[in-house]
Amino acid sequence: MVNLAIREIGLKLSQAGRLKATPLCIYGSETIPESAVPIKDINRCIAKVIFALSVDKDINSVYIGNGVLNGCCPGGQAWFGYKTFLPMLKYFLSTGSEDFRGGAAEYLIANPDLAEKQLNSVGRISPISNYIVIRKCESIDEQDFDVKAFLCFGNSEQIRNLCSLVHFRPENSYTIQIPWGPSCASFVTYPAGMAVNGPRNCIIIGPTDPTGNYWFPQNYLSMGIPFEIANHMANDLDESFIIKRSEIAYPVKREYLIKPE
Repeated sequence: MVNLAIREIGLKLSQAGRLKATPLCIYGSETIPESAVPIKDINRCIAKVIFALSVDKDINSVYIGNGVLNGCCPGGQAWFGYKTFLPMLKYFLSTGSEDFRGGAAEYLIANPDLAEKQLNSVGRISPISNYIVIRKCESIDEQDFDVKAFLCFGNSEQIRNLCSLVHFRPENSYTIQIPWGPSCASFVTYPAGMAVNGPRNCIIIGPTDPTGNYWFPQNYLSMGIPFEIANHMANDLDESFIIKRSEIAYPVKREYLIKPE
């Protein structure tokens, strides 16, 4: 198996999924990355910025890290490992408490005790470096990046086909998961292996957090892919059904059991 260039892996993933959104890669940097924009300068929601990066032609890379945290969502800072979770977060995620944010609640989890257990089950989260960089694969020509994961966005058919490509070669049939957590965890934390109890070398489909539904497209999903799996997918593309039976992967003629909207 050849380790392909980051740019080439991104191009292959885009080709395989016929993606309109640009594939991204995730890596760490000990110094402020050149020409990258701090996430806080764009929006407080880390996940929203990451998706915007994939569809905005004017930005090539964004980053978050020590010294550029203020202005980012506190929850996102914790999910990226730069802060710890607020002790009262369990109430906000569940039924609320008058002692925290005036009783505001998201009702995502049945009760505070379960919310605390879910947070604890994630385990310690460690950032991959002083700064976490999310960058368009197409903007990378060098090879000296220790990329931890790739991130793709697509509609359901595109993601289905990419998921099927994942299973072209591995013996393990359970390499795809949809874990609990905010959108930024689905996009970066889990696929980059930052959570000590999180899945390892596993595709992450998301997001599962409905609080981002007002900005994340209705018909889209995210797919976080650890480097090794993405490299396999790129190597396998030309031998797979996507190329050899493209009319199956992306039919020209379709039977509509549900009338298209």
